[in-house]
Amino acid sequence: MAELKITRIDAGNANWRSQLAELRARLSPAGNVVSEAGRQRTIDVFGEPLSPTQVVEKICGDVQSHGLAAVLDYSRRIDRATTTAETLRVPEAELAEAHRSAAPEFLASVRRIRENIRTFQTAILHRDVRVERPHGGYLRQRYLPLSRVGLCVPGGAAAYPSTVLMTAVPAQVAGVKELAVIAPPTPFGAFNRELLTTCHELGIAEVYRLGGAQGVAALAYGVEGIPRVDKIVGPGNLFVALAKRHVYGTVDIDSIAGPSEVVVLADESTRPDFTAADMLAQAEHAPGSSILITWSAQVLEATAAELLRQTQQLSRGDLALQSLSDFGALILVKSADEACQLADELAPEHLHIATDNAEMLLERIPHAGAAFLGNHTPVALGDYVAGPSHVLPTGGTARFASGLCANDFLRRTSVIHYTAAGLAAAADDVRMLADTEGLTAHRASVDIRTAAKPS
Repeated sequence: MAELKITRIDAGNANWRSQLAELRARLSPAGNVVSEAGRQRTIDVFGEPLSPTQVVEKICGDVQSHGLAAVLDYSRRIDRATTTAETLRVPEAELAEAHRSAAPEFLASVRRIRENIRTFQTAILHRDVRVERPHGGYLRQRYLPLSRVGLCVPGGAAAYPSTVLMTAVPAQVAGVKELAVIAPPTPFGAFNRELLTTCHELGIAEVYRLGGAQGVAALAYGVEGIPRVDKIVGPGNLFVALAKRHVYGTVDIDSIAGPSEVVVLADESTRPDFTAADMLAQAEHAPGSSILITWSAQVLEATAAELLRQTQQLSRGDLALQSLSDFGALILVKSADEACQLADELAPEHLHIATDNAEMLLERIPHAGAAFLGNHTPVALGDYVAGPSHVLPTGGTARFASGLCANDFLRRTSVIHYTAAGLAAAADDVRMLADTEGLTAHRASVDIRTAAKPS
């Protein structure tokens, strides 16, 4: 009989902070923790027990030095793929055929979801701003789209056409012309017909059967047949996250993501069966972190019972139970105030406030990747259909990071125009700072203009 093994934390106990710190450490993508099976796999591929960080550094270095040959070699050794230079890119005819044979109901959903995302992302898109200055001058903030973006789509244990939608549509709203999708050479990755159908429906013709750190490196550095990109976005496993961190600076990235996570705030009005379903929806990502915070012992116990009951009905129930054991927690606090304070400290990827006063509590929790309010707003709505992207900051990084949106695909450029009269009015302030900093050429560039006779 299955057993629910999940961390229980009572804020009334003296050691509850250390329990919480241990849980948070497990959620951090530090890059130095690996399972025994993963350690053996690393030895098989590299001949020595490298840490994930060292693995990524070696892969990225080899791809940068040796190009496509290194990409294909690592794809063969790590993914056991027989990809060649000729078969790396998915033919456009194959994309079109997947689209032609797709179920009409699936295409209808993709189109509705695309419109939801497009509507929201268009509404929040930055527009050029012009500020008039005295004497006929003006200042502008100009927004221009990135030229080329790489989209990482996972494909290990499940297929994710939703990730194509949640990364590509915001980029397209911003005006990005070239999108390159990479997905692992697996049945759930770049061989998945629903994924290929979604790419074709969105007008994406550049899809590569390529994953992992070698895929990230290929996008960042450019290799034969894959031009380099300006930015890489999208989720992936630990090696993808670490590779994105490694190439940052060569290209831009969206974030360095860890396991998917949800924090649920519950009170006496919250249905335990709903809460358990929300927690399991994250846990089935495997890894996925699911944390309940409540000031009701009755709700906590009822949710625990529902977690065990519902896992018996899920196809990925065993994986969900393992995630609950590794990354889950049931936390009993003294009050709603303490719950809000703790949720804000955790700064979760998904914050689900499933209480009868959800909007009021949200005002006390400024740090979260995305907030879901009320008993009828499961995180799955944000994952699939609502409109904001499901690519969100994890591991507490919502303290300083934000979810992906159309504005992340724009570059902003300031434009400054002064007339002769405007320059004369500002000249003394320029001279003051130039003299203070000892930059005489700065002052001279103003003086030569203000002393000149009008032409």
